[in-house]
Amino acid sequence: MKTLMSAAVLAAPVVAISLASMPALAQAQDTGVYGTLGYAGSRAEGADTGAVQGRLGAKLTPHFGVEGELSGGVKDDNIDQAGVRSSIEQTHQAAVYGVGFLPVTPQIDLIGRVGYGNSQFKQTVAGVENKFDADSVNYGVGAQYKFDDKNGVRVDYTRQQYRDDDAADANVVSVGYARKF
Repeated sequence: MKTLMSAAVLAAPVVAISLASMPALAQAQDTGVYGTLGYAGSRAEGADTGAVQGRLGAKLTPHFGVEGELSGGVKDDNIDQAGVRSSIEQTHQAAVYGVGFLPVTPQIDLIGRVGYGNSQFKQTVAGVENKFDADSVNYGVGAQYKFDDKNGVRVDYTRQQYRDDDAADANVVSVGYARKF
């Protein structure tokens, strides 16, 4: 019994120090809620479109997080198919991702992400407007540079592979301001 009491007395300071240091350890980990706001340029079968893009994410551990993405079209393009000229625009897009983070330095993270999205398009041919939407499996890579603890810039590439045969797969390059909340 004396041995158990002695062990408890000796362990108490260690437990107290461990519990007291937990908030400091939690702050030292790079986790939390973040957002980005930027521009995304998309290319699919010769059509170059653009969108304002926003993301809201949660970095759950220093190496894994989730994020949602919304974008609204701001640039359309004219394309020629079989001698017929049409205008194409991505009106909006929404997606969710699982995100992996690889810290390279305290300021630079490499990013990999995989997700699922839905895009809506508007195509105008000879004055007739047609809207359609398509689901996609999305994956990509990128990098984020942090100016300080809260602000940075993020650049990434995402491949959107559409499940619908009516939509051509897209390559999307985006750049944006990143903010940790």
